[in-house]
Amino acid sequence: MVSAAAARLLLLLILSVNLIPITPIVEERPFQAPDGGVKTAVGKSRKRVFPAPHTQEPNPVSEAYGYCNTPNRTEQAWEGHSPADYKLLSVQVMIRHGDRYPLYSIPKTKRPAIDCTLSNSRNPSHPLLSPFISHMGQGSRGHWESPLGSVPRVPNHSSCEMGELTQTGVVQHLRNGQLLHHAYKPHKLLPPVWTPRQVWLETTGKSRTLQSGLAFLYGLMPDFDWTKLTVRHQWNTLFCGSACDCPARNRYLEEEQRREYRLRVADTELERTYADMARTLGLPTRQLRAANPIDSLLCHLCHGLSFPCVPLGDNGSGGCLTLAQFAVIRRQQLDDEADRRRVGLYHKYAILAMYPYLNKTAAKMERVARSNEAGRQPRVGGEEIFTLSSAHDVTVAPLLSALGLEEARFPRFAARVVFELWKSPPVTQVKKKAGKGEKSKAKGGELFIRVLYNGEDVTFHTAFCRSHERHVSQPLCPMKNFLSYVRRDMFSVFNATSYKEACYKPLV
Repeated sequence: MVSAAAARLLLLLILSVNLIPITPIVEERPFQAPDGGVKTAVGKSRKRVFPAPHTQEPNPVSEAYGYCNTPNRTEQAWEGHSPADYKLLSVQVMIRHGDRYPLYSIPKTKRPAIDCTLSNSRNPSHPLLSPFISHMGQGSRGHWESPLGSVPRVPNHSSCEMGELTQTGVVQHLRNGQLLHHAYKPHKLLPPVWTPRQVWLETTGKSRTLQSGLAFLYGLMPDFDWTKLTVRHQWNTLFCGSACDCPARNRYLEEEQRREYRLRVADTELERTYADMARTLGLPTRQLRAANPIDSLLCHLCHGLSFPCVPLGDNGSGGCLTLAQFAVIRRQQLDDEADRRRVGLYHKYAILAMYPYLNKTAAKMERVARSNEAGRQPRVGGEEIFTLSSAHDVTVAPLLSALGLEEARFPRFAARVVFELWKSPPVTQVKKKAGKGEKSKAKGGELFIRVLYNGEDVTFHTAFCRSHERHVSQPLCPMKNFLSYVRRDMFSVFNATSYKEACYKPLV
């Protein structure tokens, strides 16, 4: 069992060494300590989305606390930053749902005691929590694609159900939405009176993704008009719509799962650890492994709860699961992520998995760009200026890989990927004509894209802009780079030039 004092000391040490002092914002703020109490700390900025170079192996417990993403610190968001006079045309966001209750339970142990109702008197809280709860009560005025209308709009069980969003998860996304509200407010992204077409919210059918999306949207647009909002359902976690059929994608995933299995069974320390844990609980090792104990142990860690214990038995079983055992399983997960990047099967799977979403993203950007061309009559109802897609780790992880962000950290709870479309100011060109002196002609602004992950600008780490030459007068990535990558270049790894061709080629 991890003592409350030891866990608190470890948490504070880990948080302090992982905070990166980039444009630091220093403030006193309350946070929930592992013993459930509320403390006050002084802290700085955010964490990097790319791990800093290590002189030694990363600490798996430290990595796990970063995955928890406990909302107890100030965070810097670089969304909305651009050269002067550039116009923000559209924003598209993909999020992972916030903190949730485990999807699996460990046999013979008590489930974590967590309340999944929402209360301002319980930490972590947020100034928008009470008005959010009230606003969700008016949700019947919105438009809901089936089956979303029957899904609860806020978590509502005093004893959490499996996979249910927690109050921590709601607060994480209220904060995310509010960060972007402040980032985009100076740019007047949405008109004061927006139309139903200009704000697009889509989510899978799980309550945790629907509720996360609504919390994010409320943070971004407090007291939004329900009557204008349509909440759209994505039946597939890859958000592939009508383009989900891709045989090669499934074959690459199967090969990737075989690689993962081989790596796991070859890890003797992991096997010993599972056997020790199973012996403590009085279970067959196979049954414990099937229960995916890391999922439940992460919940205990993130919520400052002691790891599960069982009474002593006649067969020598009994005792508590330990932080050291947790660290071994987490270490193996980190080893697997590194091996996954090295082998490259997952990257090929990811490109085929996320092409439909990226293609839709590009198409929306093109429509918005055309609507902003000089002299063009705007479409009635406008274009999709803001799109929010609320998804899972199995959505965000392949999206990062497909973009070429292989070194990015695995999506934590409430992770966000943001695509921004910018237009430079018009340029006046002066031309000389024989015998007629000089003549000025205005050239329309150029289009640029930014990609941000958890508030950090990662545009020039992406596959489509990594080799682009940046200079002071043009610090953004040309939109044409992104379009070329999505429509053709990303399939070069398959020796193909289109999604359809890549989907039906033999594995390479």
